Amino acid sequence: MELFSLKNKNALITGGTHGLGMAMAEALAIAGAKLIITGTTPQKMEDALAYYHSKGYDAKGYLFDVTDENEAAKYVDLITEEAGGIHILVNNAGIIKRESALTMPVSDFRKVIDVDLVGPFIMSQLVVKQMIERNEGKIINICSMMSELGRNSVSAYAAAKGGLKMLTRNLATEWAKHNIQVNGIGPGYFATSQTEPIRVDGNPFNEFIISRTPAGRWGNPEDLGGAAVFLASRASDFVNGQIIYVDGGILATIGKPSNED
Repeated sequence: MELFSLKNKNALITGGTHGLGMAMAEALAIAGAKLIITGTTPQKMEDALAYYHSKGYDAKGYLFDVTDENEAAKYVDLITEEAGGIHILVNNAGIIKRESALTMPVSDFRKVIDVDLVGPFIMSQLVVKQMIERNEGKIINICSMMSELGRNSVSAYAAAKGGLKMLTRNLATEWAKHNIQVNGIGPGYFATSQTEPIRVDGNPFNEFIISRTPAGRWGNPEDLGGAAVFLASRASDFVNGQIIYVDGGILATIGKPSNED
């Protein structure tokens, strides 16, 4: 469907070498986009590019730290020169450090904020300049359930993702006049290599997620693809400052008693 086509569009996905970032990148590629992947680990980049190329996707990779504004500026210029422009930016790179707010070192708190919040600001500020020149562009920030909810041991992550939600709305407010749509995706709990050890029968957290999610299951990485393509395409040209929560309904309900089906 032409409305959702990304043909002749270049999509830059930070952290697109693995996990949910890779799943969203693949969805954009299937819709016709040329992929520009960033990461910080050479082996993960090599493996990701090998996978993309095996599927026949047009994909290039660049290794740099999105929190280093000088390095990021250098690579955005290089990518723009080599690819011919960046039409879609997906700010996906992120980290999490799990520790009680009572004992978490301030250095760890700052690191999470730097990667999960400052990084998207740096990349958006750099890339939007060319989008303004074209009077067209899409920026997608990857938020989280923790953009809305608190949870034990993730104070830094929740602070960063809550901030990213509001950054999304503020950038949308500033840049909508340039025909640039800034929106977000808030993934729920997904079946990835990181969650594999706890997605087993009898694990309390596995049972909690399944019972807490109205859909009754963990999300599959490909479940994010539709939202990513929608927000990257012309179909979302009048959508600004919104966070689409792909969570199986978690945020729609307060849950249910254990004696209810």
